[in-house]
Amino acid sequence: MVKVGDTVKGRVVKTLKYGAIVEIEGGEKGFVHISKISKDYVKSVDEYLKEGQEVEGKIIGKTKDGKWELTLKGSNLEKIDVQDLSEEEKKKAEFEKKLKRFLRDSEAKFAEYRKRMEKKGGRW
Repeated sequence: MVKVGDTVKGRVVKTLKYGAIVEIEGGEKGFVHISKISKDYVKSVDEYLKEGQEVEGKIIGKTKDGKWELTLKGSNLEKIDVQDLSEEEKKKAEFEKKLKRFLRDSEAKFAEYRKRMEKKGGRW
C-alpha cells in the first residue's frame, strides 16, 4: 500500500487542461496538478505529458475525491519535442495551436466591435 512520501511509478491515463490523471502501482488513481509537473513554467500539460506515458512521481497527499496527489518535479521530465510525435499527434498539436490563435483573435475583434457599437449608442 502506498502512502504520502512514497515515490511511485505510473502511467498517464488522461491529460486535462489543469493536470493529468495517472494510474499508479496497484491500480490506484493519482492526480498531478499542472503546477506540480515541472520546475519550469508549464503553459500546457500536453507539452510535458501524453496519454500512455510512463512517469515517476512522489505522493504528496490526497485530493478531495480520494485520488493520490503527485508531484513530478525533480523527476527530470523533459518537454516533449514535436519531432518525437506521430503524424497524427503533430496534426492535432498544430490544429490546437491554430484554434487557440483563432479564439484569441476573434475575442479581440469582438471586444473591438462591442466598443464601437457602444460609442455609436447602439444597444448591446
